[in-house]
Formats: sequence, C-alpha cells, structure tokens
Amino acid sequence: MSQATNYLENKIAGHVFGATAYTAPTTLYVGLYTTAPDDTGAGTEVSGGSYARQSMAFTVTGDTASNTVNVEFPKATGSWGTVAYFAVSDAVSGGNMLCYGTLTTSKTVASGDTLRFNAGELDITVA
Repeated sequence: MSQATNYLENKIAGHVFGATAYTAPTTLYVGLYTTAPDDTGAGTEVSGGSYARQSMAFTVTGDTASNTVNVEFPKATGSWGTVAYFAVSDAVSGGNMLCYGTLTTSKTVASGDTLRFNAGELDITVA
C-alpha cells in the first residue's frame, strides 16, 4: 500500500481546483527507508555504504503506477540496516517526498548485498 505525502496532496488540490498549476517532475527517484516515512516526509532514509536513490520510470494503469523496468541499487559497501519502506521523491538528494509505502517483505542489507526491484514489483496506488 502506498500513500501520498501532504506535499503531493496540496499540489494535486491546487492543480485540480485551479489555485496553482503543478508540473510533474521529469525524473522520479525511489529511496529506501529503515523507519516509516509519513505524510510530512519524515522517516529514516538509508545513508552511507554506497547508498543512493535510484531513478525509476512508471507505467500507469487505472489508479496504479508500477515500475517499468528493473531498478537495482548499488552494491552495499556497509550495512544499510533493515529496509522496510520506500519513498518516491522528485530529486536524487533532498527534494520533495511525493509518496511512500511499506515493502511486502523487509530486507536486512549487509555489506556486499544488492537490493533490486524487478519491473512491476513496486506499485503505487492512488486511492
């Protein structure tokens, strides 16, 4: 299950109801989290050990967006902890968190591990 942040909800409301036009980001980035993100964009994102957010393209069918291609994070050069959450942002670093969710299965990432989402594995549903 995924959820939009307050930031994205405000942008959508402003765009739909004519207050302010919103231009979607040209590139979206998925980040990994060890503590749950929330509507305000909080949460503990993985850091160190060669971690970096990865760009991700989506295909939209109905109310669900799914990653279009495989997305692989760099091989961990240190422990990333137990990754249980993800978030989609509009920048490779910092920026605005747009939505977030819980992974079906958490993964403890140790040095030498690689985390990967196969095409179609990461779904974001607008409900």
